[in-house]
Amino acid sequence: MHPLSPVLHGAKSLAVVIVGLSWSTLSRVGFGWFAVMAVVLALGATVLAVVSWYNTGYHVFGRELRVYEGLLWRRTRAIPLERLQAVEVVRPLLAQLTGLAELRLEVVGGGKTEAPLAYLSVAEATALRQRLLDLAARTPVAGVAPAAGAPAGPAEAATAVPPGRPLHAVSNTDLLVSQLLTPQALLIPFGVAFVVVQFLSEGSWSFIAVASTLTAMAGVLLQPVRRVLDDWNFRLARDAGTLRIRNGLLETRAQTVPLDRVQTVGVTWPLFWRVRGWLRMRLEVAGYSAGEIDERNRPDRLLPVGDLGTGERILAEVLPGVPLGALPLTPPPVRARWLNPLSRNVLGAGLHERVLAVRSGLLTRQVALVPYARIQSVRVVQGPAQRRLRLATVHADTAGGAGAAAQDRDLDEAWALAAELTDRARAARRAG
Repeated sequence: MHPLSPVLHGAKSLAVVIVGLSWSTLSRVGFGWFAVMAVVLALGATVLAVVSWYNTGYHVFGRELRVYEGLLWRRTRAIPLERLQAVEVVRPLLAQLTGLAELRLEVVGGGKTEAPLAYLSVAEATALRQRLLDLAARTPVAGVAPAAGAPAGPAEAATAVPPGRPLHAVSNTDLLVSQLLTPQALLIPFGVAFVVVQFLSEGSWSFIAVASTLTAMAGVLLQPVRRVLDDWNFRLARDAGTLRIRNGLLETRAQTVPLDRVQTVGVTWPLFWRVRGWLRMRLEVAGYSAGEIDERNRPDRLLPVGDLGTGERILAEVLPGVPLGALPLTPPPVRARWLNPLSRNVLGAGLHERVLAVRSGLLTRQVALVPYARIQSVRVVQGPAQRRLRLATVHADTAGGAGAAAQDRDLDEAWALAAELTDRARAARRAG
């Protein structure tokens, strides 16, 4: 790894240490001892980072990437390049300031991102990425998309827009307003008013109390702020059979999503966004773990915020011929109101020529679109209450994704729907 790697790891460890010590520790030991504890722990973390850096390396051997790490317990990870789906070059803020980059690999069947090599120089990361993709492309595996559809490198990340035919650029103003129209942001004024009233009634304005309150509010706003930072300058383009996505403010990303790996398209209308007619679109992509701890590593963004017309245009690139505003959705039978007294009229499911469409959600409206060729299995599930009402839920499962579930359908309809989905999935895979 690059010699500056321990410095970056140490800087991250310092931030984690300070946050971990918390305001309560500061109030008990005082600022002086707090600073000493933070410095000692940060130095210890830096020493460990230096030792880890000295004993970590990689080697491309044949058609394997081997990563070595560990001092007392040596560990070697061998990653077969024929299983490689994507190689992503990511540049967090500290890496941008020091001219470094991080290499992340996605492998078919992997439970998480494999072998994050942090950190390399931008030139070395770019050259290694291209070498791995070239080796992976020489040994394609049946049923696995070639790794040429991997996320773009830093050279592409430095451009103003992703290469290919531009499809859409999200306005940063709309992105900010959309995150202000979230429950977290809208409830903050009430929380501030409550805290002010408490302070005025108790006559206590201590530093620790104020700092703890501000920390709690920052935690509430973490998700909207993270979405703004992640989706800043979002650009979407089409290049042959792939979508190219660029986004990020503090951490820039350039990703490539092969369209033949898209498992599901999800469309969401948050409650407060419906006033402005806005929606959000996301993807489920094969080769990326649905249980990824850091969901920001997954290329699932299709449209962070936009109107129906924009959604229709983008959907036409991913699933041609599927009308977002005119899907053949039918509600469950009237007796399903006993299980869904408020949302029965919202639920819906239907078969389009190319996809299974399922609608759900009372306050936050959602629609899931699953291409028939991506359906791996079909299940009919009945709970105790459903058996008494002769209802059932039909699940269409995809590879590594959530798929879609048509809730509370009439039992006969559910079995017919399951049989039709099985036939259409089989026919679509043969045609593909």
